[in-house]
Amino acid sequence: MATETFTIYNRWSGAAQFACDLETVAGETAGRRLGRTVLEALKSGADLSDAYLSGANLRGAYLSGAYLSGADLRGANLSDADLRDADLRGANLRGADLSDAYLSGADLRGANLRGAYLSGAYLSGADLRGANLSDADLSDADLSGADLRGAYLSGANLSGAYLSDADLRGAYLSGANLSGAYLSGANLSGANLSDAKNIPDFVPRIPDIHRAIYAAASRPGALDMGGWHNACGTSHCRAGWVVTLAGDGGRVMEGCYGTPAAAALIYQASDPSLERIPDFYCGDDEALADMARLAGVEAQS
Repeated sequence: MATETFTIYNRWSGAAQFACDLETVAGETAGRRLGRTVLEALKSGADLSDAYLSGANLRGAYLSGAYLSGADLRGANLSDADLRDADLRGANLRGADLSDAYLSGADLRGANLRGAYLSGAYLSGADLRGANLSDADLSDADLSGADLRGAYLSGANLSGAYLSDADLRGAYLSGANLSGAYLSGANLSGANLSDAKNIPDFVPRIPDIHRAIYAAASRPGALDMGGWHNACGTSHCRAGWVVTLAGDGGRVMEGCYGTPAAAALIYQASDPSLERIPDFYCGDDEALADMARLAGVEAQS
């Protein structure tokens, strides 16, 4: 049986990080050879942080808990791979195929996933804070409970994605495709939804939304940021006032998406120029001051 030595190098220094002898397979692609070497390295407990793994074919591989922080995985084939709880912090996965991959609990903070293919991927509970997902295909992906704070999702395809209870605070979703995305319970405070595509047509619009919300919430006793609505329906938080003033359509939205996500979509539909969704979790004074600011800007436009 013919064997050959295969080596994995550091992406920055070029130094060898792991080497092993593997059976030579006639006609095997470089990507498949590299994939086999990666599996041997992980089996031996090797540290592959910052490793150069671009183009590796790891389709269907078991990589649960793998330490791949900072690794260069550009264009890698990780479709159907099991990457649960893997450490991929700062990894470069630009253009990688992660379709139907299992990434529950994976740490992808600061990872570069620009243009990556994540259709059908399971990312429930994954940490994607600050990750670059611009132009990524996340259609039908499960992102329930995922932490996407500050993530960059410009132009991403989120059609049919499941984002229930996802944390999208401060995320950048400009130009993202939200067709059929399930946002129930999602926190969109501070998110940028400008030019987001396919916000449902049934989302109600509130004319002069900023002045309307401020007029309602600034009355004595009308604003209570401690809960969405009070028992009597006379006092609401900021998001609560949005869905209330949107009438029957607002109540339907609230039932489908939950109060914060419904309010975020109504805000964006009513004012497409809004740069950031307001913070629905701050205190009364801060909320009222921001409402007054936006009402003032609207009055001058």
